[in-house]
Amino acid sequence: MKIAVPTRDNSVDEHFGHCEFYTVFTIENDQIAKSEIIESPQGCGCKSNIAAVLKELGVELMLAGNIGGGAINVLNSQEISVVRGCEGSVISVVNAYINGELTDSGVSCRQHEHHSHGEEGHVCGHNN
Repeated sequence: MKIAVPTRDNSVDEHFGHCEFYTVFTIENDQIAKSEIIESPQGCGCKSNIAAVLKELGVELMLAGNIGGGAINVLNSQEISVVRGCEGSVISVVNAYINGELTDSGVSCRQHEHHSHGEEGHVCGHNN
């Protein structure tokens, strides 16, 4: 299994689409077997091609901090599940997941809602 984590300074980045890079962990026998760094296309995660890139690498799960509904939909369309609300060192978070100690926060980043929903902040500019 491969798990991706948006990373900044070896911690889960609070903002999925603006992370420094993605760390992709390969899990074998309930342990981290290896990790690799994937460059992050800066900007809105729901508009970038990062989901397709991660899918091509075999990623099945994203452990994220704050992430908007659009980015979750794009990841899910590539058959990548998302656990929201992660924080702390990327290795600690991945180990917590492996040990069954991590649950989804159930909260999506509201800064990524569209102005048509009455929210201010980041607008992805979707045309669909």
